[in-house]
Amino acid sequence: MAQGTLYIVSAPSGAGKSSLIQALLKTQPLYDTQVSVSHTTRANRPGENHGEHYFFVSKDEFRLMIEQDEFLEHAEVFGNYYGTSRAAIEQVLSTGVDVFLDIDWQGAQQIRAKMPQSRSIFILPPSKEELGRRLRGRGQDADEVIARRMAQAVAEMTHYAEYDYLIVNDDFDLALSDLKTIIRAERLRLSRQMLRHDALISKLLAD
Repeated sequence: MAQGTLYIVSAPSGAGKSSLIQALLKTQPLYDTQVSVSHTTRANRPGENHGEHYFFVSKDEFRLMIEQDEFLEHAEVFGNYYGTSRAAIEQVLSTGVDVFLDIDWQGAQQIRAKMPQSRSIFILPPSKEELGRRLRGRGQDADEVIARRMAQAVAEMTHYAEYDYLIVNDDFDLALSDLKTIIRAERLRLSRQMLRHDALISKLLAD
């Protein structure tokens, strides 16, 4: 069976990364594509299920996993730990399923170092003006918070060249089509096609 591909997807807040991933998953069967489920030490919120939204563990369990080098990447955010389990990712990939991981550039660097065979995608907004409009359109943050997010976005975007693919999310449908095209191209790589069509190739080349 062909091994699945791990896709690392990064973007500044407001570029539409999460929306694109969710839209993509709706067009792909679960046996083909899934989103990565992270481990966290924070309490589950109403409607969140263990193993579906996160793997909820204690801080002691998480620290033990760090000591045993079980994470592809991990970080502490506002007093809680978040991390991507190598075993959980590799188990899904071994079944031929592609896995999407929504993560920032720092986590992406950690993962690429440990899984160089992964593929990475960076998503850019069409302009700073549009990015600011999207952030303000959420109606959740004060002007000073928006300004801070914009400055952070610019810092994040300087890392775009570290990635394999670049998508500009100007038109959402076109950006989604670009994302699908990347997956299609990766699935047509010679190494995956040889495994998928081994019997056919053997028959075609038989004397």
